[in-house]
Amino acid sequence: MGIWILNGLTVDANNVQTTKHVLVENDKIALVVDALSGDVPQTEGHEVIDAAGKLVSPGFIDMHVHLREPGFEHKENIATGTRSAARGGFTTIACMPNTRPVIDTVDTVNYILDKAATDGVVRVIPYGTITKNELGRELTDFAALKEAGVIGYTDDGVGVQSAQMMKDAMALAASLGMPIIAHCEDDTLVVGAPVNEGTFATKHGLKGIPNESEAIHVGRDVLLAEATGVHYHVCHVSTEQSVRLIRHAKQFGIKVTAEVCPHHLLLSEEDIPGMDANWKMNPPLRTPRDVQAVIEALEDGTIDIIVTDHAPHTEEEKAKGMLLAPFGILGFETAFSLLYTKFVLTGKWTLGFLVDRMTKKPADVFGLPYGTLEVGSVADITIVDLDTTKAVLKEEIVSRSKNTPFIGWELRGWPVVTIASGKVVYS
Repeated sequence: MGIWILNGLTVDANNVQTTKHVLVENDKIALVVDALSGDVPQTEGHEVIDAAGKLVSPGFIDMHVHLREPGFEHKENIATGTRSAARGGFTTIACMPNTRPVIDTVDTVNYILDKAATDGVVRVIPYGTITKNELGRELTDFAALKEAGVIGYTDDGVGVQSAQMMKDAMALAASLGMPIIAHCEDDTLVVGAPVNEGTFATKHGLKGIPNESEAIHVGRDVLLAEATGVHYHVCHVSTEQSVRLIRHAKQFGIKVTAEVCPHHLLLSEEDIPGMDANWKMNPPLRTPRDVQAVIEALEDGTIDIIVTDHAPHTEEEKAKGMLLAPFGILGFETAFSLLYTKFVLTGKWTLGFLVDRMTKKPADVFGLPYGTLEVGSVADITIVDLDTTKAVLKEEIVSRSKNTPFIGWELRGWPVVTIASGKVVYS
């Protein structure tokens, strides 16, 4: 038995919208029919999903997530994290390696992949670390990690402080045809700082994280990427200076790509209501000028893709306050609805633009065979109700943690069905 999805709205990167019937058989898209052609699908013996008036999209792809397992299962694990992803419409997620133990050995990669196969409901692709234990002192075995199944190398959570170490890593990754994914942060500029260096920090007497702490590493690394020929990908871009450097690098043909999170597109430090650590994230919320810079960068292609940086923490941890609480907020379950509400419904973006940056574009950047609704492709499909407005409710969050600043926000564009490899994993 297959699944017929009937009368769904599909959209491409050029915002060409059509109504389609889509047949899923086994784990593949078997047939796509123009619903206006008059041909009536033979649905007998199949499950039928009426998607009239709803968006039928390739499954969303998130190339920057934290599943916390192994080591931090009190925050999230692969079972809860993948279910949270499915609720947000994501069918492929790439998990960061700053677990305990970190993902720096073949055994840990195998653990992640085995747990994802048994406990997960969507596709999980792990990153391996650049350095052992993310200490910045010794490179991991890149070749062995590649063989085990990592998608790239990153010390996300900390920046690689040594330029020589980063250059060596890039050269080795380039020789293997693999990307380096960089958390850009100069440690000497950020010690003890919980928020952006700006008006909020000044008002509350806090040390601030300056824009240059991010941009210094971006500038260093694009030069090293030029020297080594590696595919260099910049994590969670948040500053105008970083945007300028990435744009300049792309103009000179350096192989650099970049990502941005919904919260850096939507919020600035001026939105932080007080010392609530659910507004504490790294990179921090920057100035309105930085927000405008990353929006324009996504629109003109300087920034390539949207990611969530889904970063669960317990309520007890976040209750420690702005100074002591860990950085990070949830991302899976609100990403599409936030961006649809704030950018598509307001006319700033087309629906096709948003869908492309969350599906085909990340697949293209990382060479993944997903992100399309073409016949023969893997049946990763997200169906979105574009019309219903509802609030973000804490009690409805599927993630094990609840740390988000968006509680109470009224949003439209909610995923209602997620199909991963041909199976309904959220409805």
